[in-house]
Amino acid sequence: MKSNPASDHVYFNDGFKCSTISIHTNLNEQNGSSNNSVGSSTGSKEFILTEDGKKVKPTRSTVECTRGWLQDCSRRTFNRKTLHKRLPILGWLPRYSSQDAVGDLVAGITVGLTVIPQALAYAGIAGLPVAYGLYASFLGCFVYIFLGSCKDVPMGPSAIVALLTFQAAQGSWQKSVLLCLLSGIVELLMGLFGLGFLIDFVSGPVSSGFTSAVSLIILTSQIQSVLGITAKGNTFVEIWTQVFHNIEHTRPGDTVLGLTCIVVLLLMRSLSSCRIGPEDDSLRSRFQRVVNKVLWIVGTARNAILVVVCCLMGYLLHTEEHGAPFRVVGDIPPGLPSVQLPPTSLSANETSSGAPESFVEMVHSMGSGLIVIPLISLMENIAICKAFANGKSVDASQELIAIGTANIFNSFVQGFPGTGALSRGAVNNASGVRTPLSNIYSGGLVMIALLFLTPYFYFIPRPTLAAIIIAAVVFMIEVKVVKPMWRSKKSDLVPGVGTFVACLVLPLEWGILIGVGLNVIFILYHAARPKLSTELLTTQSGTDYMMITPDRCLIFPSVDYVRNLVNKQSMRQNVPVVIDASHVYGADFTTATVIDSLISDFNQRGQLLFFYNLKPSICAIFEQVSAAQFVVYYQEQQLDELLKERNYTQKRSETA
Repeated sequence: MKSNPASDHVYFNDGFKCSTISIHTNLNEQNGSSNNSVGSSTGSKEFILTEDGKKVKPTRSTVECTRGWLQDCSRRTFNRKTLHKRLPILGWLPRYSSQDAVGDLVAGITVGLTVIPQALAYAGIAGLPVAYGLYASFLGCFVYIFLGSCKDVPMGPSAIVALLTFQAAQGSWQKSVLLCLLSGIVELLMGLFGLGFLIDFVSGPVSSGFTSAVSLIILTSQIQSVLGITAKGNTFVEIWTQVFHNIEHTRPGDTVLGLTCIVVLLLMRSLSSCRIGPEDDSLRSRFQRVVNKVLWIVGTARNAILVVVCCLMGYLLHTEEHGAPFRVVGDIPPGLPSVQLPPTSLSANETSSGAPESFVEMVHSMGSGLIVIPLISLMENIAICKAFANGKSVDASQELIAIGTANIFNSFVQGFPGTGALSRGAVNNASGVRTPLSNIYSGGLVMIALLFLTPYFYFIPRPTLAAIIIAAVVFMIEVKVVKPMWRSKKSDLVPGVGTFVACLVLPLEWGILIGVGLNVIFILYHAARPKLSTELLTTQSGTDYMMITPDRCLIFPSVDYVRNLVNKQSMRQNVPVVIDASHVYGADFTTATVIDSLISDFNQRGQLLFFYNLKPSICAIFEQVSAAQFVVYYQEQQLDELLKERNYTQKRSETA
């Protein structure tokens, strides 16, 4: 008869006996306290230990439970740590210095000169008038200052999100603005519920395949502007089909200007990395430093310089009778956009079908874009954060909150969805950015452009904007990852190439789903096929036995495979078998039933089976099915005792 019922709830591991750490179970105090009343129990307030050794919860009313839950929520939400986590500006603003101000000013102006021509160009990718690119480029910058956790992220339009916006909204500015609001709400909710970990399910090969395919699609979509033709389509194949169909309508002026701009941009891009003088900056003369700085500025601001030059050329070549020899942007509404609610319905005159659309119909037409755009926006944003984190951790959920709130605010000034762009992030970092406050200068430049410069944007050639996009996205095609991927693990090429091909042939959301699906299949296959190492060992008394060690948890997809391998290996050597469960950290009911069948297989052959170092939680699962036959030990010397208890004698023929 058990003298101490409370001891039933204590697990003893014999492995602790050989440990140098002193572990006290305090069982000697339990006999003395067994006569105490329940009300005198000490320790945790969540449970009370009764006289029969059971844990029970104290009786509490519904009002008390609700009050306790609200107090716990408020304690976890309204504290200094959470406030600084959700408002990162509180962390860096008190330490803001004059050096930070100078660095942010230089970086903000540099990024502003980059974002203005990019915004004009990315609006074309989204199928919208160029003004909407500027509308999406200033208010989100101001929001990110307060909520953003990465100093290098410049909030605004990006090429990938612009393409996804076009596929979801089909060039309708009303749907694009509503999509900005809805995707912002989805991003905000994902951030508040801590769903930033979802980005972890998109592996490196899938991300590379998706980015490369999108870059090719964006490049292809701009071929029509370079050639001066019209080529509509959602996929890579559809666009090229339209290009070849309309190639006969090519405009020579657009083609010459577009190709020239591409070459000039690529040459100017190389200037930012050119240096004259010695490698060590301290050994260079003042003249050499000035020249290097000028070269870097010209290379970094190449887009703005090219737009100004081509805009001036368009103005000089424009005539009243024939216009310009190439297509130009045209009229842009002057001034800042009006602050208004995003459109929630479309009249018959605002739809391509001629039939009015309600809010539900507008949302339905966006399809999976409401989910894909937030995920891809997060993926782009996290890519910037990780690229310049310098070993610091990245809070994906906080970034979701930041870009989600920025998109919600952008929707009220007629902007389309945006996020951080890696190209502008690199410019921001190279310009010496110190804090997210640099966004105030880049957003301010966009506002100045809207207020004073829109009349001059009329003469910007469309081939120039297309050249800016092509020169930027051509370097996003990640060919360089193929070689190291082939050398390290060739199977990773399967989801990468699969995603790349699927995104080119199918809509982008299907392409990335196929890539993630291929990754899941590989993960499930590895989970269903664990590796087992087999060793023939000898006990301290000289008895031979076989040690079989699985390298991962035993769950329902893999347990039958493990059973067959264990039976196959054990029948080759008629010796006791020990399954080393040191790496088995999880199991389920199916595992327990199959283990029971495995024990029966050994009993039918008259062969002994033991389990070594099985975790108590898994042991409890197995014991519910095979308690009478299940044998576990935790010290190597115990194996001889178990063999002796079962009168096992090793035959000489087995050792010969």
